[in-house]
Amino acid sequence: MTTLPGIRPGRDDDAAGFISLIGECWAEYPGCILDVDGEVPELRRLASHVAERGGALWAAEASGRIVGMVAATPMREDDAWEIARMYVARPFRGTGLAARLLTTAEGHIRAAGARRVVLWTDTRFEAAHRFYEKHSFVRAGSIRVLDDKSRSLEFRYAKPVAGTVVEVLDAAAAVSAERRLADVLKACVDDGAVVGFLSPLATEKARSFWRDRAAEVAAGKRVILCCWVDGMIAGCLQLDLDTPENQSHRAEVRQLIVHPAIRRRGVGRELMARIDQAGLAHGRRLLVLRTWPGGPAETIVRSLGWSFVGVIPGYAIRPTGEPVDEGYWWKRVD
Repeated sequence: MTTLPGIRPGRDDDAAGFISLIGECWAEYPGCILDVDGEVPELRRLASHVAERGGALWAAEASGRIVGMVAATPMREDDAWEIARMYVARPFRGTGLAARLLTTAEGHIRAAGARRVVLWTDTRFEAAHRFYEKHSFVRAGSIRVLDDKSRSLEFRYAKPVAGTVVEVLDAAAAVSAERRLADVLKACVDDGAVVGFLSPLATEKARSFWRDRAAEVAAGKRVILCCWVDGMIAGCLQLDLDTPENQSHRAEVRQLIVHPAIRRRGVGRELMARIDQAGLAHGRRLLVLRTWPGGPAETIVRSLGWSFVGVIPGYAIRPTGEPVDEGYWWKRVD
């Protein structure tokens, strides 16, 4: 049985191990050149460099060899920290080591009172993008161009790291949230939620659904409100803006979903409380929605001032196959 690498604070005397690890990771990508003394001399004393900036550095060690690393440093914004220098040796990928390193860094950031975490990753590092997206990071902002020998272009990823936070996803964020939103949707459908799918929901079908929704965000036809709880995407709510030209004053609220493991923590209410503002931001003063009677959304919408219209019997089918009624609601916002 292979012993899991231990994670400890990084030290300056880990420099050779850090440089070797980074060099091995970069060598997997054509055109990535690690010029330590010319471009990143801080790697010779990385622990001190990070500490001088008020941050922390961790090393994962196995059999006396550095096989993983991550650093976290505060940013100029009072409530944000940056994660950087995150690398895992190829033989230890898929073992959970990367998640352990990220959890260690996020725990430190959260304990320091930060509410947001940011990172930059080379556009060529596609496996890293998938890892960060799995852990609820979304693309945020424009691509950064570095004047280095590798001719690096970097994506900026970010997420709230503490508390319950709702944000509107732009097109890039919606695309990068596809993986995690698909996980939430699948969990909800397989748990019995009436949101347009039958159970069991295939992962690829869920991902295709969110891919289409991201395209609608890019086209200005949809708004996606996303909610993070302690750094993980826990739920979302959509506003469908794709109405006929004589109904451009209204929009339909769609698919309030909250991961079953994070229910009863106010996520659904937090999302619904923000939908009025999202509608007004797009000139929509009349909102409509549907709920299934007795479902968790019904109590929320009633308490938030929505008006009930009536019920259509047998409107939809539950994920398990039984018919279910659908209730209609409306609300004017100003």
